[in-house]
Amino acid sequence: MGKPTGFMEFERELPPDRQPTERVHDWLEFHHHLPEDKLRSQGARCMNCGVPFCHTGTLLNGMASGCPVNNLIPEWNDLVYRGLWKQAIERLHKTNNFPEFTGRVCPAPCEGSCVLGINNPPVTIKNIECEIADRAWSEGWLEPKAPPKRTGKKVAVVGSGPSGLACADQLNTAGHWVTVFERSDRVGGLLMYGIPNMKLDKRVVQRRVDLMAAEGVKFVTSTEIGKTIPAQQLLEEFDAIVLCGGATKGRDLMIPGRDLKGIHLAMQFLHANTKSLLDSNHEDGNYISAKDKDVIVIGGGDTGTDCVGTSLRHGCRSLVQFEIMPKPPNARTPDNPWPQWPRIFRMDYGQEEAAEIFGDDPRSYSIVTKELVGDDNGHIKELNTIQVEWKRGDDGRTGPVEMPGTERTWPAQLVLLALGFLGPEDTVLEQLGVERDARSNAKAEHGEFTTNVPGVFAAGDMRRGQSLVVWAINEGRGAARECDRYLMGSTDLP
Repeated sequence: MGKPTGFMEFERELPPDRQPTERVHDWLEFHHHLPEDKLRSQGARCMNCGVPFCHTGTLLNGMASGCPVNNLIPEWNDLVYRGLWKQAIERLHKTNNFPEFTGRVCPAPCEGSCVLGINNPPVTIKNIECEIADRAWSEGWLEPKAPPKRTGKKVAVVGSGPSGLACADQLNTAGHWVTVFERSDRVGGLLMYGIPNMKLDKRVVQRRVDLMAAEGVKFVTSTEIGKTIPAQQLLEEFDAIVLCGGATKGRDLMIPGRDLKGIHLAMQFLHANTKSLLDSNHEDGNYISAKDKDVIVIGGGDTGTDCVGTSLRHGCRSLVQFEIMPKPPNARTPDNPWPQWPRIFRMDYGQEEAAEIFGDDPRSYSIVTKELVGDDNGHIKELNTIQVEWKRGDDGRTGPVEMPGTERTWPAQLVLLALGFLGPEDTVLEQLGVERDARSNAKAEHGEFTTNVPGVFAAGDMRRGQSLVVWAINEGRGAARECDRYLMGSTDLP
């Protein structure tokens, strides 16, 4: 601990973001950077607690408390304070393969369980993590390091999202020949096509993929296992398979009018937008445009926020975001104590931008869509809603109860459904005969990651359901460890 009194001397400080009215006109990342002296001061705020909850990675009340990959946060905070940046990235890489990803897109459960955060603003852990990673890249410290020897074992990783990439990186380190299959034309899965460019620049993803390729990982794109290649063929050609295909089956909204034109699942909207941006800077027109439209986003999570930010950059006429849950409180309530994730009101980047442009937070809370109404051409023109009140029923469960007299009609020419995901798609799991759990995910215990099919492992959202990027990395690393144990009889992977 370099400065025992740092948390008393320095206030929490984050770098300013680019102004919303400026950044909505491009697709560039919107965070600025702090100068090194301020970053070191922020590192000095870390208390080096006797019991540092920030890296516990425990589930409390259904939410992550602390870092799911168990980042050694106090250690690299202290190294940043001392100006030892190269040692900081070495400590960071011991637990996290891709800190440049999590430092940008993770909601930072580590900060929610920071001990300093009990009665003061927590340490800027996420920002420091991102700065360590970016410094390592800019200084040229991250060079290809092929494993010293190969085992001769071949492993197929299906899916190139965060779990697949983490798994492949770890298995390659262990000396196995790893082939990653991706059905899209670019590697990265959710990181490439699910998260917009202004939140995670795709050059950041591609440089890590290029590094892994230089270290010996083989990437096969535009290849959908179960369709392009029968899944059974992988069992014949590889010594083991790790399924990391994600939970890509989107939850739909089956209400009257769903078949109208202009209603899309969020990932259809986001994927097409990023692909067109990367292919042609949107000149090919192969995306769903929100320009000059009244847009309604149904769903209040991160994906909904990304739909908001993307629609604003298209130049939408108006924008509303529906959330079925009530508006969160401004501060923790007694039933949400530290170190649980604080369920409080926040303005994410998309809402900040919408408020700046249209004058108010775009979210409408405790609202349910009842009907989608079309025009004479079969295109959405408006939707009907009703407010709900959350009440406890006779069975003890709390649920939404419609409030008569609160009906409302909203104009809309584009409706985006950001309602979460139901689970993995069926093709690969069915072809391999992998058992499913009650939620349709691949059945495999966390920590073991083994399916009922010998030599077949499952990790990430395909196994646990929709979750955070950092949980996907946790699972990919864990599945790699158990796959290595299966292949070699023992393992040195963490």
